[in-house]
Amino acid sequence: MSSSKSNSQGNYWPTLILAIFMGLCGVGLAAGGAWLIVVGGSWYYFLGGIGMLISAFYLAKRSRKGVWVFALVLLGSFIWAAWESGLTYWRWVPRMDVVMLLALGVTLVMPRLRQPFPRKLSYTLSSISLVIFAVVFSLAFLPLNHYQSAVAPGIASESFNTNTASSTNPNVADSPSEEDWPTYGRDNAATRYSPLTQINLSNVENLEKAWVYRTGDTPEERWGAETTPLKVGNKLYLCTAMNDMMAVNAKSGELIWRYRANLDKKDIPYTAACRGVAYYQVPESQQSDGSALCQTRIIEGTLDGRIIAVDANTGEACPDFGNQGQVDIKENMGVTPDGYVAITGAPNIVNGVIITGHQVLDGQARMVPSGVIKGFDAVTGELLWAWDMVKPDIDKVPPPGEHYTRGTPNMWTTATGDNNLGLVYLPMGNSSPDYWSGFRSEVENEYSTALVALDVKTGKPEWKFQTVHKDVWDYDLGSQVTLIDFPKNGNTVPALILPSKQGDIYILDRRTGEPLVGVEERRAPQGGVEPKERSATQPHSLYHTLRRPDLTAKDMWGLTPFDQLACRIQFQMASYKGMFTPPTTESRWIQYPGYNGGSDWGSVAIDPERGLLIANYNDMPNYNRLVPREAVQERGWQTREEQNEQPQSSQNNRRALSESTGFPQAGSPYGININAGWRLPVTGLLCKQPPYGGIRAIELASGKTLWDRPLGTARRNGPFGIPSFLPVNIGTPNNGGSVVTAGDLIFIAAATDNLIRAIDINTGNTVWQDVLPAGGQANPMVYQVDGKQYLVIVAAGHHFMETPKGDYVVAYALPDALNNTD
Repeated sequence: MSSSKSNSQGNYWPTLILAIFMGLCGVGLAAGGAWLIVVGGSWYYFLGGIGMLISAFYLAKRSRKGVWVFALVLLGSFIWAAWESGLTYWRWVPRMDVVMLLALGVTLVMPRLRQPFPRKLSYTLSSISLVIFAVVFSLAFLPLNHYQSAVAPGIASESFNTNTASSTNPNVADSPSEEDWPTYGRDNAATRYSPLTQINLSNVENLEKAWVYRTGDTPEERWGAETTPLKVGNKLYLCTAMNDMMAVNAKSGELIWRYRANLDKKDIPYTAACRGVAYYQVPESQQSDGSALCQTRIIEGTLDGRIIAVDANTGEACPDFGNQGQVDIKENMGVTPDGYVAITGAPNIVNGVIITGHQVLDGQARMVPSGVIKGFDAVTGELLWAWDMVKPDIDKVPPPGEHYTRGTPNMWTTATGDNNLGLVYLPMGNSSPDYWSGFRSEVENEYSTALVALDVKTGKPEWKFQTVHKDVWDYDLGSQVTLIDFPKNGNTVPALILPSKQGDIYILDRRTGEPLVGVEERRAPQGGVEPKERSATQPHSLYHTLRRPDLTAKDMWGLTPFDQLACRIQFQMASYKGMFTPPTTESRWIQYPGYNGGSDWGSVAIDPERGLLIANYNDMPNYNRLVPREAVQERGWQTREEQNEQPQSSQNNRRALSESTGFPQAGSPYGININAGWRLPVTGLLCKQPPYGGIRAIELASGKTLWDRPLGTARRNGPFGIPSFLPVNIGTPNNGGSVVTAGDLIFIAAATDNLIRAIDINTGNTVWQDVLPAGGQANPMVYQVDGKQYLVIVAAGHHFMETPKGDYVVAYALPDALNNTD
């Protein structure tokens, strides 16, 4: 073999390999692009794919024409990407990454063609391609891509009063000690604000782990404790995923006592969540003579529907509370299958009345247990009242032989109370089933997805404010409301802040429920499977919304043009009319924001001194379809009650199938297939471009955004479930809220990257972070003991967020040498 022939063959193989790869890319883009054209989408993918096929053909022949054709593809791709993307960084990634990779390959084989280009030109162009690729990739790590709106340094605003006036039986949480965290939201106003300043902007970078306590309680499935501890005196009080209660030393993390709730795993609803407990000090007038037991007590609700009271010092059950320390909220509810009735929110105590609410398992059936709200005496456990919205004449229990109305809206989150007004504010959920409204009563339609104020003496409604009419999107109110005094016409008005899943934030007079900032009824999309049920209008807050503009095909994403193309095809084939798109069955329909969008159970935090509202949020769609009853039966979707009747060996598989693909919604014409977050089935990537979650600072008086940034990096995310370990701020889905301190800091975990962060409240910049041993899907808390300030987060992970499970309570503090309370 001659030397020239050998060199010729050596030059051929790299070019042939590139031609084959480019040809495969061209086939994929041309075929998918043709499909996209048929369903009314962009022509680019088809034309780009054809161009790649032509270029690959000529490159396989080692012809210069392959280079010139690809140059046209590259130029066309750049012009198209610029037209669709503008300065939106994430849109450039799938539009240009594969094209730039091919461009690098083409420049490298240019000297190997039959009529070779000069090597110097080839190396120059390949270097330029590498530089462009590197620069574009590195932009993901720069602050330029992190902020969605202008930063406002040096924030200063009018201060806000967030203290609720005390009742005749004051609770320590009305005006808590600066060092304590005595209730779920730190105070009864639920501000999540600490006046402590020992940890501040000047020293937060020195935070280090002070202690770690492990609860020993990690469910094998449906993990997600979501717990925020309380701190009173020298003790932290918390509950575990399976409802054990415990007290640990606030300084050392050593266990003081533990109460075993003896919960069965069959009672876990969607998530094994115990978000918190309540601390209660019995008024002197009701204290038992001669006994110190349970004069201060810890109260929790359990996943099997019990309210339990134990002594705060010893963990012993309170014998004077209910039946040896327990009451059962399921009484008079009728049939309550395992896992259907669960208390996941922290109990709220208003003027000595315990109000818990409860979760009713979603997606099962129309006639599930009642959403009835009950009030219990915090000392005796006596049932004081019950509110059944359909049967308002019931004061406590239904007449003999009857039960509370089934399928009514429930309150699964945490309430907020005003001891002065004697009102408790209930963020209500939806009637069952969530995605079909045709069988709901008029009363249910009035109270569904509404904030309801109950009189804690009588249990009767004082007012209601609805955020969605005839909700079929699972937009139930999950956020605890926050109490403030809001400026209005030169005065201040007792007000509350109501965040919602669809992103709107409302400011209401907490005495009457009247909006203090405008609420506008706007025309809503019509049609769907039950067009006569759809409301002609839906409310929108004029104060502030966390919601982004409606989706377009340009917002579809992927790491490559191929998964982006798949998502654009899905977008074009789905029904989407913007916010409140009616559910459909003949095709998929897009719900944006999805049911985990906007603000959820983590709620918001308030800085009353600066007059700021801090809100973290999700920005993800759902890709849904109503499934006809016959198809539901063919697919074997079962209710949890039906699953419980099956042999244990088959329960886990059926349960996993139901929760990952669809819910039966028995008793209605349709089941529901929910693609939460709208993910591709193979890679698991999300179809909407980043960010998927963020955190925002809002001026409380005006509702104006001061800064807004993505929350969460890609270090634990990637295709096929493989972590990328990249510290790129994509803004991940997040569950859990934040804490604000007088030290100019916001502390938050919540995101799926297993990090806890300190954020400068003035700029939104991350100023400290640490890797948690498991997912941090919980609200952190801050306290001080013996002159030392601590930050605590429960890291238990979350099955829905796909973060690692754990049982950790992690405390951070400054090194002793840096502690300075002066």
